[in-house]
Amino acid sequence: MRRVGAIVAMALLTGCSLGRPADDATGEDIYAQLCARCHGADLDGGVGPALGPGSAAASEDDEYIEFTISEGRGRMPSFESLQADQLDRLVDYVRGVQADE
Repeated sequence: MRRVGAIVAMALLTGCSLGRPADDATGEDIYAQLCARCHGADLDGGVGPALGPGSAAASEDDEYIEFTISEGRGRMPSFESLQADQLDRLVDYVRGVQADE
């Protein structure tokens, strides 16, 4: 039974990302491609925690968010293949959504 749960969890996590975003992708595009399946299209959570306004992520500093994205944390896979400027655009997008409400 535990093995089935682990397999389902891995399948969900693997499905949370698809490919590598274009070098010039906007932060919103990167979020939609890599993050939305797990964290929700509106950053309201799902398989992964909420990232939007009022979330625990909103109170973390940018370095924590960047490290979490690039290295992974808990069940979240790493996205170390993101270039530094892509990572910056992604964090800027998340921060912009967090500030909108």
